[in-house]
Amino acid sequence: MNLIRIDLFMDHFVDVTLRGDAEFSVGQVLAAAYGRLHRALAANDHGRIGISFPEHHAGRRWLGPRLRIHGSWSDLSGLMDVRWLGGVSDYADVSQISGVPSTMQHRTVRRVQIDSSPERLRRRLMHRHQIDEVSARQRIPDGLVGRLDLPWLQVHSSSSGQRFRLFIEHGPLQQAPTRGKYSTYGLSATATIPWF
Repeated sequence: MNLIRIDLFMDHFVDVTLRGDAEFSVGQVLAAAYGRLHRALAANDHGRIGISFPEHHAGRRWLGPRLRIHGSWSDLSGLMDVRWLGGVSDYADVSQISGVPSTMQHRTVRRVQIDSSPERLRRRLMHRHQIDEVSARQRIPDGLVGRLDLPWLQVHSSSSGQRFRLFIEHGPLQQAPTRGKYSTYGLSATATIPWF
């Protein structure tokens, strides 16, 4: 394979292909693996590792079974050395760290937030008006707040401990990379990842 070193920052990748079983769906395993990755990135917050979902297709709400982790060989090697998958590794096929192929494009993979989730609105209502969760749920049902037509993962925030839906958008394809910093979710609104 002909490799190109476009940037020492994003010149390697690791593919993590997940599978389910009778007890756990692939989506549940993907969410668990992504949550573990988020905690590993949060523990080593240097902003140099990005992620993508190479089997996601525009217009679908399914991210696919494969998580691709992008970075330098050094950064990816350090991440893989901490064995961040833990028990999820029984449901994962992990590739070796490989160089990015020369034929590729680039794109952003970013988090998209809605103005307010039903859970957040209910917590505010409960706090401000001293009502219980059942009453808050009756006043603010899940369907009340607009939904994004994007794929999402249910995750736990490592900083707040809150559970929420993380909506993910793959941006348009670009010919040139844009360097930048990635969040502890491996996402960025401006920095691109190689797309192949």
